[in-house]
Amino acid sequence: MEPDLKRLIDVVLSVVFLIVLSPVLVLAALAVLVDLGSPVIFRQSRAGKDGRAFEIIKFRTMRDGPGSDAERVTRLGHWLRLTSIDELPELVNVILGDMSLVGPRPHLLSDLKGYSTRQRRRLAMRPGMTGLAQVNGRNAIGRDKKIALDLAYIRDRSIWLDLAIMAKTVPVVLIRAGRDKAAGAGLNTAPLWPRLPNPMVLFWILVEPIGIEPTTSSLRTTRSPN
Repeated sequence: MEPDLKRLIDVVLSVVFLIVLSPVLVLAALAVLVDLGSPVIFRQSRAGKDGRAFEIIKFRTMRDGPGSDAERVTRLGHWLRLTSIDELPELVNVILGDMSLVGPRPHLLSDLKGYSTRQRRRLAMRPGMTGLAQVNGRNAIGRDKKIALDLAYIRDRSIWLDLAIMAKTVPVVLIRAGRDKAAGAGLNTAPLWPRLPNPMVLFWILVEPIGIEPTTSSLRTTRSPN
């Protein structure tokens, strides 16, 4: 895929999504304001393209103070995470050029210290709001498999693969597939299309074969060093 075309699609679709989803964004911001107070936005440094740092923005889901992350997540924050509404502000990151709609999810800067040479290849493009790993198991798969799927996406990326991943992200989020056990939704890596209501079944059959499985060599070369 031509980088300029991908960037154009990112900007156009992000603007459209922001307009269409503006009522959701406003309601979510007001809910966070009532639940947690100001600010409603959470900012954190993440690794972008070529390892450059940028500030990712999300809706706040945790209260300040002592305790583990799980203990500090509010009931509203729990729901925002389950529905991925907390990640919608990342559309601004896409417009600013820090992220793409589709690509490897951005890791913490501290995670880069443990990257092997092969793993650093996932930094060759902008990180994404969703990606191949997010629609093939999400949090139900381990770090090694996620990185292997990221590298497989970078190897085989195309406009059609991006569109298929974006289309597949919607039902994955709606049925909360592969969310953390800590979120209370359990884990589910079974094929998703039989569970979708008509007429989405036919569309799912069309996009399901587009998914890419990492090669054995990808899995072998993306294991974290001991």
